Amino acid sequence: MKKVNVVAAIIKKDNLYLIAQRLKGDFAGLWEFPGGKIEEGESPVQALKREIREELNIEIYNETYFVTIQYDYPTFHLNMACYICEIKKEPFHLYDHSAIQWLRIDEEK
Repeated sequence: MKKVNVVAAIIKKDNLYLIAQRLKGDFAGLWEFPGGKIEEGESPVQALKREIREELNIEIYNETYFVTIQYDYPTFHLNMACYICEIKKEPFHLYDHSAIQWLRIDEEK
């Protein structure tokens, strides 16, 4: 089965965490931690910084590995390395998402 390696940013500000609503594709309208595929030759942190810059036009720092989530889709196996990080600036510019929200950890969406 094909393996797909991706990264996700759990962006923290004070006691809030950023989620983003997918704009297009099979999962359009669903909420996620932003991120994307690791390209050949990239480290996970390099991919994370690039993806967040491309998707939200922000810079992240203080990236700390949190967990890797694995999931078998019908056509591929997903490895998603998740990193807790902070942002250097706002505002965001949404390119791949239709909305963002800051949530407390005890909130559900």
